[in-house]
Amino acid sequence: MASVTFDAVSKVYDNGFRAVDELSLEIEDGEFMVLVGPSGCGKTTALRMLAGLEEISSGELVIANEVVNDVPPQKRDIAMVFQNYALYPHLSVYDNMAYGLKVQRVPKEEIRRRVYEIAGVIGLEEVLDRKPKALSGGQRQRVAMGRAIVRRPKVFLMDEPLSNLDAKLRVQMRSEVAHDQVEAMTMGDRVALMRRGVLQQVDTPLRLYTAPANLFVASFIGSPSMNLFEAVLDRADGRLVARVGEQVLALAPDALAEPAELERYVGRTIGLGVRPEHIEDAAIVPDSPDGRRLRGSVRAVEALGSELVAHVELSGRPVLTDEVKEIAADLDDTVIQGLESEAVEAKLPIVARFDVASRARTGGTVEIAIETPRIHFFDLHSGLAVGGHPVDQRTDTATLELRR
Repeated sequence: MASVTFDAVSKVYDNGFRAVDELSLEIEDGEFMVLVGPSGCGKTTALRMLAGLEEISSGELVIANEVVNDVPPQKRDIAMVFQNYALYPHLSVYDNMAYGLKVQRVPKEEIRRRVYEIAGVIGLEEVLDRKPKALSGGQRQRVAMGRAIVRRPKVFLMDEPLSNLDAKLRVQMRSEVAHDQVEAMTMGDRVALMRRGVLQQVDTPLRLYTAPANLFVASFIGSPSMNLFEAVLDRADGRLVARVGEQVLALAPDALAEPAELERYVGRTIGLGVRPEHIEDAAIVPDSPDGRRLRGSVRAVEALGSELVAHVELSGRPVLTDEVKEIAADLDDTVIQGLESEAVEAKLPIVARFDVASRARTGGTVEIAIETPRIHFFDLHSGLAVGGHPVDQRTDTATLELRR
């Protein structure tokens, strides 16, 4: 394996469309880096530039300390797994996997050893003599992955490699070896999130989840996604509070690593973010202070066995910046329409993960208890996170100026 460096790499097409905008990213030798982001964010273009399938408009691309901008694809020693398999239909599974090794003039016994070794890992031993047309979609995807793995190239590039596998095999392949952020969070040593060609944040999966650099990262990472709503910061009885609609939420003294940064927002509207798992039914959290509770109506409850996912409506306004709208529109155009309608009516939808002991029921009312030390704060104009998080502060390398 080899290190890879994108040094201010851009891709601008003839029509002026900037698919990748000054991407700077260092990937260490042996590191599993995962690129995620909405459709059209530049992930595939970045991979294709690395593979040599797209020309670089500006910047430098370095593999193993060698600038490869002008090095042809076949001389970069890169293996790429495409989502659409790209198998040779007239060759057997064995010959598809062995093809690259034969081109490299690897001895037959070595080819046989490598192919059977990898076929055993990815569950293809029994279909090595079959043609691709006789395989399922998941089996074809595994052949494509196996063909790349047996070559032992300097760099592996995979474009949604597990997208056509069944659920059980996806889990198995994650442990053996992504538009799907679950794959990114379970497979990647680090995850890089892109938006409109610009890198937003790169960090470990845990830190990306617990310390999002901006509203876009916060709203993209997580399922259900982070609750994002507007609040006016104020002071009451000498303590900092957030006014959410007509209710007041007392903020814990340890809500920020650097509380002084919040002082700049007193009297102003700020974005608050809370993960669903940090909201509980106050009726079963008796030690939760009254000041950290909000009352709302229950719109729906999903019983998932180990937990209840409660959809609660409060009075207030959801955050509707361009970044948040983009995520909602990418999922479903009707989602953003619903959010805009609720914002006009001052209805704030909240998703919470309740313990199964909760007695919350659709149509009833509920008091939710918020772990205020877990609240994230965002500037609504810049979209950037305000201050550091007391539990998981961002490192300097984790914060990159905006975009997806």
